[in-house]
Amino acid sequence: MAGFKEIIGQEKIIEHFQRAIEMDKISHAYILNGEKGMGKKMLARAFAMTVQCEKGGIEPCMECHSCKQCLSGNNPDIRWVTHEKPASISVEDIRQQVNRDIDIKPYEYKKKIYIIDEAEKMTAASQNALLKTIEEPPAYALVILLTTNKEMLLQTILSRCVVMDTVPVAYSRIEEYLKIKERIVDYRAKEAALFSGGNIGKARDMCSSDDFFHFKEEVLRLVKNIPQMTAADMGSCVKEIAKEQKENIGNYLNLLELWYRDVLLYKVSGKEESLLFRKEEKNIQKQAEKLGYSGIEKIFQSISKVRTQLKANANFELVLEMLFMNIRDNFLYGG
Repeated sequence: MAGFKEIIGQEKIIEHFQRAIEMDKISHAYILNGEKGMGKKMLARAFAMTVQCEKGGIEPCMECHSCKQCLSGNNPDIRWVTHEKPASISVEDIRQQVNRDIDIKPYEYKKKIYIIDEAEKMTAASQNALLKTIEEPPAYALVILLTTNKEMLLQTILSRCVVMDTVPVAYSRIEEYLKIKERIVDYRAKEAALFSGGNIGKARDMCSSDDFFHFKEEVLRLVKNIPQMTAADMGSCVKEIAKEQKENIGNYLNLLELWYRDVLLYKVSGKEESLLFRKEEKNIQKQAEKLGYSGIEKIFQSISKVRTQLKANANFELVLEMLFMNIRDNFLYGG
């Protein structure tokens, strides 16, 4: 666990928290929204730790009794709400861990802090139960919701919380972090930073094993060959993806989008400086010459449609086959 100064990026959120602490204007409820790996837990921990710090600064001192308890995960007035069912946070989870506990005054410190991770998993009933608490909370109460999708939260919850969105971190800062803090070799740090989408957690995970780099090569083989693939080729490819990469399909689609982003950029500028797949400039140039702007736009729309269909539990193999056929057809018919 660390303070704000150890968090890379998210300066606006950090500044907001620190100003609220300094001016003693801490809200009763916050929502931190952003994809997994963007540092929401680190922000919540640093905020909670600073709020409870006995020295009263805008960074935790790491030395007082409260900070030491936070560092060991034993601060009695900071609670992480848990849930047994992996897919949902039930009304009982909220009632037992928040509603029935919040009226008891803090054991040792000035605030009683509840952190609800994966808040998008709260059922409508559990959100309504929480709503009753955050509408009229005790003065010492602080609730922090962490979510990857704030749209899943009721409007009545959103309207009663300070909502803050995490933002992508600059690639150069991620690369520097990976090289200095994680001791990742230069070429791998650079590649992970470029493909992270500004997500430092994702970049760190990429470097922790060879899986991503092997996975990227598989995607590259597909995008380079797809204009010439037959229906049988596509069927075999889809079966292999279903067997090996079904859990990774989100990242697979991300890489497809990044490839066609490069194709579009090259078509517009004819320069390789802004490309993510710089080593593939010749293949990107070739595809940029074959595809029209409308064809590239149709490919982006097809990828977006697949995401929606998969969320709706459509047939995995059928949806991917249709995607690959749509991509190939844009090459064949001059899209």
